[in-house]
Amino acid sequence: MEVILLERVEKLGVIGDVVKVKDGFARNYLLPNKKALRSNAANRKVFEANRERIVAENAARRTEAETEAKTIDGITLTLIRQSSNTGQLYGSVAVRDLVEALNADGHKVTKAQVVLDRPIKTIGMSDVRIALHPEVAVTIKVNVARSPEEAEMQAKGVNVMEAMFEKDEAGFTEDYDPNAEPGEIATQAAVEETPAAG
Repeated sequence: MEVILLERVEKLGVIGDVVKVKDGFARNYLLPNKKALRSNAANRKVFEANRERIVAENAARRTEAETEAKTIDGITLTLIRQSSNTGQLYGSVAVRDLVEALNADGHKVTKAQVVLDRPIKTIGMSDVRIALHPEVAVTIKVNVARSPEEAEMQAKGVNVMEAMFEKDEAGFTEDYDPNAEPGEIATQAAVEETPAAG
Protein backbone atom coordinates (compact mmCIF):
# COMPACT_ATOMS: atom_id res chain seq x y z
CA MET A 1 0.00 0.00 0.00
CA GLU A 2 1.29 3.50 -0.81
CA VAL A 3 0.98 6.13 1.90
CA ILE A 4 1.89 9.80 2.33
CA LEU A 5 3.86 10.36 5.54
CA LEU A 6 2.55 13.07 7.89
CA GLU A 7 5.66 12.95 10.10
CA ARG A 8 9.15 11.49 10.02
CA VAL A 9 9.08 7.72 10.51
CA GLU A 10 12.38 6.02 11.31
CA LYS A 11 13.74 3.87 8.45
CA LEU A 12 10.85 4.98 6.21
CA GLY A 13 10.97 8.68 5.31
CA VAL A 14 10.10 12.28 6.20
CA ILE A 15 6.99 14.48 5.95
CA GLY A 16 5.44 14.37 2.48
CA ASP A 17 7.27 11.26 1.26
CA VAL A 18 5.12 8.78 -0.64
CA VAL A 19 6.32 5.33 0.41
CA LYS A 20 5.22 1.77 -0.23
CA VAL A 21 4.62 -0.25 2.94
CA LYS A 22 3.00 -3.56 3.84
CA ASP A 23 -0.78 -3.35 4.17
CA GLY A 24 -0.78 -4.53 7.78
CA PHE A 25 1.82 -1.94 8.86
CA ALA A 26 -0.26 0.83 7.26
CA ARG A 27 -3.63 -0.38 8.61
CA ASN A 28 -2.45 -1.26 12.13
CA TYR A 29 0.14 1.43 12.85
CA LEU A 30 0.57 4.31 10.41
CA LEU A 31 -3.08 5.14 9.65
CA PRO A 32 -4.59 4.76 13.18
CA ASN A 33 -1.72 6.75 14.74
CA LYS A 34 -2.17 9.52 12.15
CA LYS A 35 1.39 9.16 10.91
CA ALA A 36 0.29 8.73 7.28
CA LEU A 37 -2.56 9.03 4.77
CA ARG A 38 -3.45 6.57 2.00
CA SER A 39 -1.86 7.77 -1.19
CA ASN A 40 -4.63 8.71 -3.63
CA ALA A 41 -5.50 11.82 -5.65
CA ALA A 42 -7.89 13.26 -3.04
CA ASN A 43 -5.48 12.77 -0.13
CA ARG A 44 -2.57 14.26 -2.12
CA LYS A 45 -4.64 17.45 -2.68
CA VAL A 46 -5.60 17.58 1.01
CA PHE A 47 -1.95 17.06 2.04
CA GLU A 48 -0.62 19.75 -0.33
CA ALA A 49 -3.28 22.20 0.87
CA ASN A 50 -2.34 21.57 4.53
CA ARG A 51 1.39 20.97 4.07
CA GLU A 52 2.52 24.27 5.65
CA ARG A 53 0.30 23.73 8.70
CA ILE A 54 1.52 20.13 9.11
CA VAL A 55 5.18 21.21 8.86
CA ALA A 56 4.60 24.07 11.32
CA GLU A 57 2.89 21.77 13.86
CA ASN A 58 5.74 19.28 13.52
CA ALA A 59 8.31 22.04 14.11
CA ALA A 60 6.43 23.19 17.23
CA ARG A 61 6.32 19.62 18.62
CA ARG A 62 10.04 19.20 17.82
CA THR A 63 10.92 22.43 19.68
CA GLU A 64 8.91 21.27 22.70
CA ALA A 65 10.64 17.87 22.57
CA GLU A 66 14.10 19.50 22.36
CA THR A 67 13.33 21.55 25.49
CA GLU A 68 12.25 18.40 27.37
CA ALA A 69 15.30 16.53 26.01
CA LYS A 70 17.66 18.96 27.76
CA THR A 71 16.17 18.00 31.12
CA ILE A 72 16.23 14.23 30.49
CA ASP A 73 19.44 13.69 28.50
CA GLY A 74 22.06 11.73 30.43
CA ILE A 75 20.12 11.30 33.69
CA THR A 76 20.51 8.10 35.68
CA LEU A 77 17.45 6.30 37.06
CA THR A 78 18.14 4.08 40.07
CA LEU A 79 15.73 1.19 40.54
CA ILE A 80 15.99 -1.11 43.58
CA ARG A 81 14.86 -4.66 42.80
CA GLN A 82 15.21 -8.09 44.39
CA SER A 83 17.42 -10.58 42.61
CA SER A 84 19.08 -13.95 42.99
CA ASN A 85 22.71 -14.36 44.01
CA THR A 86 23.67 -14.54 40.34
CA GLY A 87 22.13 -11.13 39.61
CA GLN A 88 19.00 -12.39 37.82
CA LEU A 89 16.01 -10.24 38.77
CA TYR A 90 12.86 -11.79 40.20
CA GLY A 91 10.75 -10.36 37.40
CA SER A 92 12.13 -7.67 35.11
CA VAL A 93 12.30 -3.92 34.54
CA ALA A 94 9.86 -3.09 31.75
CA VAL A 95 8.80 0.08 29.92
CA ARG A 96 6.04 0.75 32.46
CA ASP A 97 8.59 0.83 35.35
CA LEU A 98 10.79 3.32 33.48
CA VAL A 99 7.82 5.58 32.62
CA GLU A 100 6.67 5.58 36.27
CA ALA A 101 10.19 6.44 37.50
CA LEU A 102 10.60 9.25 34.93
CA ASN A 103 7.15 10.70 35.71
CA ALA A 104 7.94 10.55 39.45
CA ASP A 105 11.05 12.66 38.69
CA GLY A 106 8.84 15.21 36.93
CA HIS A 107 9.53 14.29 33.30
CA LYS A 108 6.60 13.93 30.89
CA VAL A 109 7.23 10.64 29.08
CA THR A 110 4.75 8.17 27.62
CA LYS A 111 5.14 4.42 27.13
CA ALA A 112 5.39 4.91 23.35
CA GLN A 113 8.47 7.14 23.78
CA VAL A 114 10.57 4.59 25.69
CA VAL A 115 12.59 2.43 23.28
CA LEU A 116 13.45 -0.76 25.18
CA ASP A 117 14.43 -3.66 22.89
CA ARG A 118 13.89 -6.23 25.64
CA PRO A 119 13.10 -6.02 29.36
CA ILE A 120 16.05 -5.61 31.76
CA LYS A 121 16.43 -8.94 33.62
CA THR A 122 19.74 -8.56 35.47
CA ILE A 123 21.21 -6.07 37.91
CA GLY A 124 23.67 -3.55 36.47
CA MET A 125 23.79 -0.43 34.31
CA SER A 126 21.80 -0.24 31.06
CA ASP A 127 21.37 2.46 28.41
CA VAL A 128 17.79 3.17 27.32
CA ARG A 129 16.75 5.39 24.41
CA ILE A 130 13.89 7.87 24.88
CA ALA A 131 12.37 9.09 21.58
CA LEU A 132 10.57 12.30 22.55
CA HIS A 133 9.83 13.11 18.90
CA PRO A 134 10.61 11.31 15.64
CA GLU A 135 13.60 13.68 15.23
CA VAL A 136 14.61 14.03 18.92
CA ALA A 137 15.97 11.11 20.95
CA VAL A 138 18.07 11.02 24.13
CA THR A 139 19.75 8.27 26.13
CA ILE A 140 19.34 7.70 29.85
CA LYS A 141 21.15 5.27 32.14
CA VAL A 142 19.17 2.79 34.22
CA ASN A 143 20.95 1.54 37.35
CA VAL A 144 19.23 -1.64 38.61
CA ALA A 145 20.55 -2.78 42.00
CA ARG A 146 19.53 -4.71 45.11
CA SER A 147 20.29 -1.87 47.55
CA PRO A 148 21.13 1.85 47.48
CA GLU A 149 24.74 0.99 48.48
CA GLU A 150 25.05 -1.42 45.56
CA ALA A 151 23.56 1.23 43.24
CA GLU A 152 26.27 3.70 44.35
CA MET A 153 29.01 1.14 43.65
CA GLN A 154 27.59 0.46 40.17
CA ALA A 155 27.36 4.20 39.48
CA LYS A 156 31.12 4.43 40.21
CA GLY A 157 31.77 1.71 37.64
CA VAL A 158 32.17 -1.32 39.92
CA ASN A 159 30.75 -4.55 38.52
CA VAL A 160 28.98 -5.82 41.63
CA MET A 161 28.60 -9.39 40.40
CA GLU A 162 32.32 -9.71 39.56
CA ALA A 163 33.28 -8.20 42.90
CA MET A 164 31.08 -10.73 44.69
CA PHE A 165 32.54 -13.71 42.88
CA GLU A 166 36.23 -12.75 42.74
CA LYS A 167 38.20 -15.84 41.86
CA ASP A 168 41.22 -16.97 43.89
CA GLU A 169 44.12 -16.68 41.46
CA ALA A 170 46.32 -19.27 43.25
CA GLY A 171 43.74 -22.02 42.99
CA PHE A 172 43.31 -24.98 45.34
CA THR A 173 46.00 -27.67 45.52
CA GLU A 174 45.98 -30.84 47.59
CA ASP A 175 48.84 -33.05 48.76
CA TYR A 176 48.80 -36.35 46.92
CA ASP A 177 49.50 -39.61 48.77
CA PRO A 178 49.89 -42.52 46.33
CA ASN A 179 49.32 -45.09 49.13
CA ALA A 180 46.11 -43.56 50.44
CA GLU A 181 42.90 -45.50 50.16
CA PRO A 182 40.21 -43.90 47.94
CA GLY A 183 38.34 -41.33 50.01
CA GLU A 184 41.09 -41.12 52.67
CA ILE A 185 42.50 -37.67 53.31
CA ALA A 186 46.29 -37.46 53.29
CA THR A 187 47.86 -35.80 56.31
CA GLN A 188 51.35 -34.34 56.47
CA ALA A 189 52.41 -36.93 59.10
CA ALA A 190 51.21 -39.86 56.99
CA VAL A 191 53.10 -38.57 53.97
CA GLU A 192 56.38 -38.35 56.00
CA GLU A 193 55.99 -41.82 57.63
CA THR A 194 55.33 -43.67 54.39
CA PRO A 195 58.42 -45.77 53.57
CA ALA A 196 59.92 -45.16 50.16
CA ALA A 197 59.20 -47.90 47.67
CA GLY A 198 62.26 -49.68 46.59
